[in-house]
Amino acid sequence: MSMILFASIVRVRDGLPLSASTDFYHAQEFLECRRQLKALAQRLAQHPGRGSAESCDFRIYFLSSGDVACMAICSRQCPAAMAFCFLEALWWDFIASYDTTCIGLASRPYTFLEFDSVIQKTKWHFNHMSSSQMKSGLEKIQEELKSQPPAVVSLEGTDVANGLLNGHAPAHSEPDKRSNPGSANFARLSKTFYCGFPHLTVPRPHSAESPDEAGDSPGRPLPCS
Repeated sequence: MSMILFASIVRVRDGLPLSASTDFYHAQEFLECRRQLKALAQRLAQHPGRGSAESCDFRIYFLSSGDVACMAICSRQCPAAMAFCFLEALWWDFIASYDTTCIGLASRPYTFLEFDSVIQKTKWHFNHMSSSQMKSGLEKIQEELKSQPPAVVSLEGTDVANGLLNGHAPAHSEPDKRSNPGSANFARLSKTFYCGFPHLTVPRPHSAESPDEAGDSPGRPLPCS
């Protein structure tokens, strides 16, 4: 079974889903986890830039910076370092593909649905790493997570188990989560990892300025004008 099951890109300030993987899992537990992910997306502005939450047989991971967050549903066997590295890869590819104006102007869910092709390819690559590649590539990232532990978020409210938040922290409209050295080092380690193997290089999607390159993709980015 794959360890990374579902991924979504959301706008932090209001939780608007911008893109998501088109996976077809119909188990009731998974559908409930999808519902919880959607609810968590609505309050990402209250949480630190990296975190996770427990949901039945799955874990939800999120990573955010600026007004863009990447979220994933993973099996419990998925190492946290792998999940956060996967989200880091998605985050960089998404902001390289769509400028902040387009993201800010999005008014309907899944405006950038064509980004699903990138999500699927990236997810496939991470799910098909060999155990030796995973072990050698994730060791430094795991150490970084120990020194800069992600938040553990309760799905019952806005409390955070590691004490970073207690449920009363104010929401921030433009959270900047990469300003501290720990986050910058994590981003560097993650990029080194997923670019270190030729078959793990994430393909670039078409840019927001070139919608015709989408081919038969089901979505179109909003115009920036």
